[in-house]
Amino acid sequence: VTANRAAALSSPRHPGCAQRPRTPTPASSSQGRSVFGFDDGNFPRLDERSHAPGSRLGSPTTARGLRGHRRRGAGAGLSRPGSARAPSPPRPGGQRGTNPGGVLSLELPGLLAQLARSFALLLPVYALGYLGLSFSWVLLALALLAWCRRSRGLKALRLCRALALLEDEERAVRLGVRACDLPAWVHFPDTERAEWLNKTVKHMWPFICQFIEKLFRETIEPAVRGANTHLSTFSFTKVDVGQQPLRINGVKVYTENVDKRQIILDLQISFVGNCEIDLEIKRYFCRAGVKSIQIHGTMRVILEPLIGDMPLVGALSIFFLRKPLLEINWTGLTNLLDIPGLNGLSDTIISDMISNYLVLPNRITVPLVSEVQIAQLRFPVPKGVLRIHFIEAQDLQGKDTYLKGLVKGKSDPYGIIRVGNQIFQSKVIKENLSPKWNEVYEALVYEHPGQELEIELFDEDPDKDDFLGSLMIDLIEVEKERLLDEWFTLDEVPKGKLHLRLEWLTLMPNASNLDKVLTDIRADKDQANDGLSSALLILYLDSARNLPSGKKISSNPNPVVQMSVGHTAQESKIRYKTNEPVWEENFTFFIHNPKRQDLEVEVRDEQHQCSLGNLKVPLSQLLTSEDMTLNQRFQLSNSGPNSTIKMKIALWVLHLEKRERPPDHQHSAQVKRPSVSKEGRKTSVKSHMSGSPGPGSSNTAPSTPVIGGSDKPGVEEKAQPPEAGPQGLHDLGRSSSSLLASPGHISAKEPTPSIASDISLPIATQELRQRLRQLENGTTLGQSPLGQIQLTIRHSSQRNKLIVVVHACRNLIAFSEDGSDPYVRMYLLPDKRRSGRRKTHVSKKTLNPVFDQSFDFSVSLPEVQRRTLDVAVKNSGGFLSKDKGLLGKVLVALASEELAKGWTQWYDLTEDGTRPQVMT
Repeated sequence: VTANRAAALSSPRHPGCAQRPRTPTPASSSQGRSVFGFDDGNFPRLDERSHAPGSRLGSPTTARGLRGHRRRGAGAGLSRPGSARAPSPPRPGGQRGTNPGGVLSLELPGLLAQLARSFALLLPVYALGYLGLSFSWVLLALALLAWCRRSRGLKALRLCRALALLEDEERAVRLGVRACDLPAWVHFPDTERAEWLNKTVKHMWPFICQFIEKLFRETIEPAVRGANTHLSTFSFTKVDVGQQPLRINGVKVYTENVDKRQIILDLQISFVGNCEIDLEIKRYFCRAGVKSIQIHGTMRVILEPLIGDMPLVGALSIFFLRKPLLEINWTGLTNLLDIPGLNGLSDTIISDMISNYLVLPNRITVPLVSEVQIAQLRFPVPKGVLRIHFIEAQDLQGKDTYLKGLVKGKSDPYGIIRVGNQIFQSKVIKENLSPKWNEVYEALVYEHPGQELEIELFDEDPDKDDFLGSLMIDLIEVEKERLLDEWFTLDEVPKGKLHLRLEWLTLMPNASNLDKVLTDIRADKDQANDGLSSALLILYLDSARNLPSGKKISSNPNPVVQMSVGHTAQESKIRYKTNEPVWEENFTFFIHNPKRQDLEVEVRDEQHQCSLGNLKVPLSQLLTSEDMTLNQRFQLSNSGPNSTIKMKIALWVLHLEKRERPPDHQHSAQVKRPSVSKEGRKTSVKSHMSGSPGPGSSNTAPSTPVIGGSDKPGVEEKAQPPEAGPQGLHDLGRSSSSLLASPGHISAKEPTPSIASDISLPIATQELRQRLRQLENGTTLGQSPLGQIQLTIRHSSQRNKLIVVVHACRNLIAFSEDGSDPYVRMYLLPDKRRSGRRKTHVSKKTLNPVFDQSFDFSVSLPEVQRRTLDVAVKNSGGFLSKDKGLLGKVLVALASEELAKGWTQWYDLTEDGTRPQVMT
């Protein structure tokens, strides 16, 4: 054995490879030599003898050699016969043979990974000790980690249950499924179970997957790469939609109240996909993806117009009636989106993106015949406008209790109102079981078959809001009755009634009734867009041509269009690197008085923040046009010589038709009862109140009181509450809203402003008025009870900017015994984006702060004269302080010829700033 080892050590070795005998020798127990050798230091292979013809692993000779090798305990023996592992040749001194290159290359990555994990775990602990922080931070991190793992586990469990239900629906139903999980055809008799359609989709699914993969790789991937230079290495590494096809749980075909030239279908779709979509940005070594998606919702399919030639249908329109329920399981870097607190936010953002393309009034239109008017199909005229008078409630439940429920208290009720994709939230009435809101909202109704008015009442609490009742009204009944003024009994609670006045406003393409409508809504000639609406403006933004370049002549602009009517502004999508953009977008504006208002359009370069041209269209011009419509190319001012923008602008008068009824006629809207329990509510009201007000809301301060006592005949009798009758329903004390199961369009801090109610002012304004009444306390306050602010305002033609200097404030009110911590916030209306906000520093504990800070807004002189400067003085109060609030506000109209010279002036602060002030 010693001689053999010496011979083996003296044999030549190939660099990087394990040593092998020069000549193969039979394996024997006396020699103790293995029949296996290493080829390259990483992977073992059979010896030359084992590769000889006729040789095989595990032969008797080989087995005897291996057994003898183990009995003598040779330093590099194999653990079992037939294994592909072989030892390295023995080393001098009886040491075990090693393979440095192979072993290190195998163990080094694992060792480095273990070191990295240990470092990642110990670094935060060391940092906490180094910074002297509390040990509670460690406990908080562990709790967050446990919560994240629990959330991911629950999400995986829901996915498994959904997959099991799709695979064997009958077995799942027999074993017992919650009522809310059953398909629509179980609850609604007019919804049919179309299994033939599911079989067809299942058969077509592989080809649908191929189409989706081509869409991702050939359309989406190049678009993302071209959007930004940092995404030039963006690519989809894997696109697998999964084996589970889309399932249609029910089909409903409408046969009543529809046009004879169209077919309307509602598909209850459910997709629980085990898909895998991975993406990578090689430039930043970033990998992310999705490994499962769940989406549930009602998809409407409209086939119109029906024609007498093949293929019998002119076009196909697809959209969701409301935001679908969405759940995504992330992988890679996007795992961060599953952290509690971020998971709801990420789903909200994605749902909003889906809404921008697929939720009513947006839609996907596929033309089947070339002669079809695609613009009209893609953005149709609304069927009507629903004016909702959210008046009062009675006999609500008292959810605020004391002494662990021994003492019954009151509630702080507020309401959430939803029509389609438009969501409104009323003000909170503190400690009142019979609250009076007196608020008015206006909502667009595009598809009244299938759309309902949904209302839920909640009691506001610091943590979770308690459920006070719900209501659902079919809009078809409202359209038939035209006017409803009734008390409705709340569902899902033992008691409670809600008083609503609902008006169905039809759209008229002529101005014959405009004067009467203006008289009915008490239109004020001096108001911009405050109060009830008399008309609806629909704008179809098509395209622009020959736009000038931005500040750099060699580069094409990134054009975006900003449109405003009064205080309401909307913005189009951005089109990148083109001077002939195509938008094909639709916008709607509620108009208070079309005889006094103008449509202002500006095309801007988003990249260089400069104007590419503007346009001003008086709405009175539409009143004299044919069908009150303008469909043409408009020449842009302050732009290139041939710069034009193509738009279709239509004005519709909102008219409340009187329906003749017999004297003994009694109407009542059809109140839909919930067919399934809403115990599946998971979305917190406060956590999903993000975004902007719904399309039917107004962003301006109210000006006229709501019609509390109407002068219309019969209203007084209708407004009497009916006899109380408990419903005997269950599931009380809920803390989430089914109306917000898909993220809403309202803010948690400032509810949707009403268009005709004094009580619907923002909460900060209400608190300021209450504080002002407390300060008055029977005495007469001065001319400026809230104080004054000194401003210098001028426009610099050289810099093309509006310069505003905030000098000081005086005689502010005190928020606490130590005074106030004031600062100044400014917007240049109608732009209220975060990027357009300007703020001063905070002056601590003073009622006469001095700021002397200068701010500028990039805007041209002709444009700024159409704007209004919104200046608010607020109290900071510090982090998590209850002393934050409004100290006063002022609106400065900039339509002055002296703006180029500028002026310095003291302005009186008011509660809401509704009195615009100009230079004196």
